[in-house]
Amino acid sequence: MHCPFCNTEDTKVIDSRLVAAGGQIRRRRECVNCGERYTTYEMPELVMPYVVKTDGTREPFNEEKLRGGLQRALEKRPVDSEQVESAITRIKQSLRSTGEREVPSRMIGESLMETLHELDQVAYVRFASVYRQFEDIEEFRAELDKLEKN
Repeated sequence: MHCPFCNTEDTKVIDSRLVAAGGQIRRRRECVNCGERYTTYEMPELVMPYVVKTDGTREPFNEEKLRGGLQRALEKRPVDSEQVESAITRIKQSLRSTGEREVPSRMIGESLMETLHELDQVAYVRFASVYRQFEDIEEFRAELDKLEKN
């Protein structure tokens, strides 16, 4: 860590504490050269995998696309924004936990469907009808029958 005052590389840590419910470490540092003290914060950098689309193209994970799909399915449904944010966090954690650098877009879609199934069944059917590209009322009815069995 370079000293922000004299730009020397040699600094020492005086004190370390967990902050932000254990999500960050606060470190008090002192420059060995000029003696100035300053504070740094350290937290993990969580890298999201790239998304491999069905046509083979790759793009960075886009949380706004995920949020948009969830919100469209949940439009005018009794699900609050905290539940939506929690669902997004769970999906992102599951993607990171794969340890893969790339994940198929289908994996994200299936995770979103599982989440919607838990949150709101009407939103689940809405999303499933578009995601699975239902062609007629029979496919829609088959999905509803599966829901009723569960």
